[in-house]
Amino acid sequence: MMYITNPQRERDYGARWSLLLIGMMAAMLVLVGRAVNLQVVDRQFLKHQGDLRHMGVVPLPAHRGRILDRNGDLLATSCPVKSIWVNPKEFEATEAQYQALAGLIGDTPEDLKRRLGEAGPNRAFVYLRRRVSPELADQVTALGLSGVYTEEEYRRYYPTGEVTAHVLGFTDIDDKGQEGLELAFDGHLKGIEGVRRIIRDGKRRVIEDVESVRQPVPGKDLSISIDQRLQYLAYRELKKTVQQHRAKAGALVMLDAKTGEVLAMVNQPTFNPNSRSGTVPGATRNRAVTDLFEPGSTMKPFAVACALEMGAFRANAVINTAPGLMHVGSNVVKDVHNYGVLDVAGVLRKSSNVGVTKMALALPADKFWSFYHDLGFGQVLGTGFPGEAQGRMPDRKGLRPFAQATLSFGYGVSASPLHLARAYLALASDGVMPPVSLLRLDRPPEPVRVMSKKTAMTVRNMLEGVVSVDGTAIKASIPGFRVAGKTGTVKKSAGRGGYQSSRYISVFAGMAPASDPRLVTVVMIDEPSGGEYYGGAVAAPAFAAVMEPALRLLNVQPDQDMGQSILSAQKDEVF
Repeated sequence: MMYITNPQRERDYGARWSLLLIGMMAAMLVLVGRAVNLQVVDRQFLKHQGDLRHMGVVPLPAHRGRILDRNGDLLATSCPVKSIWVNPKEFEATEAQYQALAGLIGDTPEDLKRRLGEAGPNRAFVYLRRRVSPELADQVTALGLSGVYTEEEYRRYYPTGEVTAHVLGFTDIDDKGQEGLELAFDGHLKGIEGVRRIIRDGKRRVIEDVESVRQPVPGKDLSISIDQRLQYLAYRELKKTVQQHRAKAGALVMLDAKTGEVLAMVNQPTFNPNSRSGTVPGATRNRAVTDLFEPGSTMKPFAVACALEMGAFRANAVINTAPGLMHVGSNVVKDVHNYGVLDVAGVLRKSSNVGVTKMALALPADKFWSFYHDLGFGQVLGTGFPGEAQGRMPDRKGLRPFAQATLSFGYGVSASPLHLARAYLALASDGVMPPVSLLRLDRPPEPVRVMSKKTAMTVRNMLEGVVSVDGTAIKASIPGFRVAGKTGTVKKSAGRGGYQSSRYISVFAGMAPASDPRLVTVVMIDEPSGGEYYGGAVAAPAFAAVMEPALRLLNVQPDQDMGQSILSAQKDEVF
């Protein structure tokens, strides 16, 4: 069989091959041209695309400002630490590596697997441990596990621990203020976070720091009014008193009589801000600022001051308190004993409810109420402390005689220990009352006059008689110093049911040296149950135990003859 070739068809195939070859060459030229364009002419495009996949930004934590006491001693600082986290999408580990990682972070391999399993397939970030030491973080990194990373953070540290816990408060795990001055001045203490640009490899590991986009701005330091030395003395003695008398709680406030600065403020029970695990509920509350109580007999000096200031009584006036009770409308005011005829100083020395009631009822109700209000009762003190209590006063309009009577001896009015301490500043500072401050002051603030200098000095001299053999607070006396103060033993309220007969608050408020007071201190012990509950037996000794070393630390000169014998005698306290 013969095959006849077609020259025309062979020419057609040759043309096709030529066209195909030309097309392939053109495509190659286009690709080469595009590659040259991207690699030489327009290479920023690929670089940008690569950066999008491998370059990122990470925050740079800012150092939180320190908190310093009035002498510059450190009370709170932030230390650099690291946090360990994992990307579950990238994490791969053998059983031995699971055990090694779990052992370092204080977990079990089973719990670690469960935590990573609960994260789900779409989650790319799980913390393993927050705020660990750099050494521990380096040990974890040395395991070389894919998907495990560390980041820099700060952890707040309080060198004084429980001693200043209620004043300073604490921060959360992100170093943000949660309680106390840490919360009140969070905006002042916290800095501004920085930003840096980094490059990651295909496994999302940081392989290069490119540049700092924004440097972190550290927070500002805070100098507060607390004197760490006096704070420790107050903490030690309050804790001892609460334990000795098996009390429910306690608070102590010490103020500078000249400036109103808070030199010490402690509470019991307390807590450790460095490790709050196992903290008792309510232990973080600063009772000295946030809790209210009826001050009882510690309010009597103000009723006497009001009567003297208004000219209704003279200092040498005599008052008949017999037979130890008096009727006010349908109510009865009682003394523990029938004290008979007392002068005004004797009313305070014996803490006579009847005597102070007669003085109060001789005054116009409106002016009597205003006098107490000017002392700060029923008002916010303006310290800026979170949760600061306002206090309560009876209604000014239509103040009934019995309400006026109870106000004179400290019932029907509620105040915090800080309220009471500030009011006593007026007696200690010759009738003027500076505002209370938790910050160290460079210059004394402008005080407000609430009574005349003569009235303040007269009442202060009377209060020295309370801290004497014939008074209720001999245990508040301090060798070498004249002390003025007042005790209080307050029945706790049972709500609408009246007052409880077996639960008390023991209080002492006083100042020293009485000739020219430097310190004002209030001690409040809630529900002592060790057998004694009178303010003169429970709170007054704590006052003396704190004030004596405090006055010597501040180099305050004694104002009493050191040769004078200090008599010690147990005296009954009254309500």
